Amino acid sequence: MTAPDFSFLDAPPASFAEEMRRRFPTERETDELLVRKLQRRREDRDPYVPSTIEQMSSCLGRFFHDHLEGPFELSEIRWLAGGASKLQVAFELTWQRDGAARRDRMVVRMDPAESHNATSREREAELLRAFEGVLPVPTVYFVDVAGTWFPEPALIYSFAEGASKPRDTRSGAVSGLGTQFGPALRAQLAPQFVEHLAAIHRYDVRPGSFATMEPPAVGTTQAARWQLNRARRVWEEDRAEDSPLMEVATNWLERNLPVLDRVSVVHGDYRSGNFLFDEDTGRITVWLDWERGHVGDRHRDLAWTTQAMFGYPKEDGDGYYVCGLLADDEFYARYQELSGLTVDPDRLRWYTVLNAYQVLVTTLGSVYRVVRLGKNHQEALMVVLKAEAAICADRLRRMLVEVV
Repeated sequence: MTAPDFSFLDAPPASFAEEMRRRFPTERETDELLVRKLQRRREDRDPYVPSTIEQMSSCLGRFFHDHLEGPFELSEIRWLAGGASKLQVAFELTWQRDGAARRDRMVVRMDPAESHNATSREREAELLRAFEGVLPVPTVYFVDVAGTWFPEPALIYSFAEGASKPRDTRSGAVSGLGTQFGPALRAQLAPQFVEHLAAIHRYDVRPGSFATMEPPAVGTTQAARWQLNRARRVWEEDRAEDSPLMEVATNWLERNLPVLDRVSVVHGDYRSGNFLFDEDTGRITVWLDWERGHVGDRHRDLAWTTQAMFGYPKEDGDGYYVCGLLADDEFYARYQELSGLTVDPDRLRWYTVLNAYQVLVTTLGSVYRVVRLGKNHQEALMVVLKAEAAICADRLRRMLVEVV
């Protein structure tokens, strides 16, 4: 028996994209992003040329020439390290705003030619603007929604001060996973960590609150279905092989879709590594990486945040610290107290399985396709993530053994 050939996904025909839209309907912005991803594969067949700092400097100059009325000066332009899926350049801008001379430190955050995580800079900007004054977040200055001035869609926001891990630790080396904060910092950061998540989920989402996000219907399974369909669609668009494990997972997830009780803003990647803090004061200075944000079920965040891989075992061996900060039972108790919202074990279990499935979609499917296409600046990191696929598969298998 001949194994299926998925090489056509390097440049899939337009009919395939339409089939994906029909089989896996999801919210509009997500649909447009995934259609664009496949269109780019089909139409952009030139070898990938990484952006240079000179090119980014030129793009910044053209952008501000077209968006600012007065004189301006760019300086201190440099790449920022970190970030598994986006290019980031820091710079200083001397300019006029509201009649006053200013000098601001900024960051331009841009998509690569193809990422293992197709997301919207417009949506990220919208969420950051919504939470300015509610949480510590960067100030959004500009958005190049369609990549008119930059090689790809880009977001320009304020530079954020702070560290992602303590100065004296070697933990959390890959994308903030397993950061060990130590007792003193845990005591300072943990209350803020839970309080900020509660504030996100309490945010009053009303019809028309966001232009890029559609609220799913309360009392239906629409929120869960949209998230499952997105993951299934990405798997079908990126994979390189058949996987019985993925089939079992999708079957269980499809048969157990949970009903939504309240529409919440979902950060999408709420964990250590995605907030910065001042080590001297123990204050969280900024929340970053809202690129997976959407409106839906708060249990998506709760299940994501409490994954064991983001934390580390407690000293007494009884459980683990959620994102390295507090025990899971304490996390849930404090969250319910601060948010006034309940934690439903059944929905939490469903989203825990979905998250494990989504991680495997990324490591087994998307990372493979991105490296194969050679359209990303982080190929070395992509290879590391691909190596995690076996661990992720075993984690999903063990979850399914418990629920099937």
